[in-house]
Amino acid sequence: MKISTSSFVVLVASAAAGVNAWTPASTSKMTTAMSMSTDLSQAAFVKPERVVRDQLPTLYVYDHCPFCVRVRFALGMKNIKHNLYFLANDDIPTPTALVGKKISPIFQFPEDNMVMPESMDIVNFVDGDERFGPTGVIAPASGRTDLKDWQKSVQSLLRTLQRPRYVATGLLPEFQQLDGRHAFIKNHQLPPYDKAEWKTGDMTMEEKLKIYAEAMDSDPAPLLEELNAKLIQLDDKVACEYYCTVGGLSMDDVDLWARLRSITIVDGVEWPTKLRNYMNNLSELADIPLYDEMAM
Repeated sequence: MKISTSSFVVLVASAAAGVNAWTPASTSKMTTAMSMSTDLSQAAFVKPERVVRDQLPTLYVYDHCPFCVRVRFALGMKNIKHNLYFLANDDIPTPTALVGKKISPIFQFPEDNMVMPESMDIVNFVDGDERFGPTGVIAPASGRTDLKDWQKSVQSLLRTLQRPRYVATGLLPEFQQLDGRHAFIKNHQLPPYDKAEWKTGDMTMEEKLKIYAEAMDSDPAPLLEELNAKLIQLDDKVACEYYCTVGGLSMDDVDLWARLRSITIVDGVEWPTKLRNYMNNLSELADIPLYDEMAM
């Protein structure tokens, strides 16, 4: 879906009204669980029984944020019912009242009168407390450097493709209003700019809006070609359609899947079969929709 510079500016400068942003992807785009392999390291993950506490925990998130998705992924895979609170991107008072600053995710657990930030701290907490079902469901991180190296190799590429699309869709809950969209653009640089010159330099908001609009209006073909090649490389690194590392569900998946989800907002991406099934299978198991239906 191609959007002109002028259309982008109008969209960013007006209220967006999307209602289907966080419904599950259509069944035609979801891959159901495959039959269990004889190799247990590649067997389909089996979720524990549903955990419903008398006082439900609440998770405060941005939908696009991979650190937030880490926690949503863990809660989903552990089958823990919780309240999901989507913060507006310009909402400073709510997170500040909870933890003293604007940050996400935030996990509020009323049984312990506890409020906790930091994604991996939250994941470790819910996977280590018997009140949330079996413990140790998610294995520790393997320490693989190849996955981290791959992520670093696509950082600038993905920022260029994903960030303008987050605000341009008009559908993500944190960007439903003008102030939320502008807050994101104001604070999130696009390559080749670095964070310091974008946030503390003398660049005006109008200039930032123009840069975002031009990024959306530019031909994505060269970037897509590069990304598609990178995904082929990653496909070779993923162990199977349910886990990225041999041995089963681990913190490797918590991090990798959360980061890969945002790629589905980019139209025209060619996913290798195993990697696409990995995305679909874990989307269904974790109960976190992908962005295919709103891809641009």
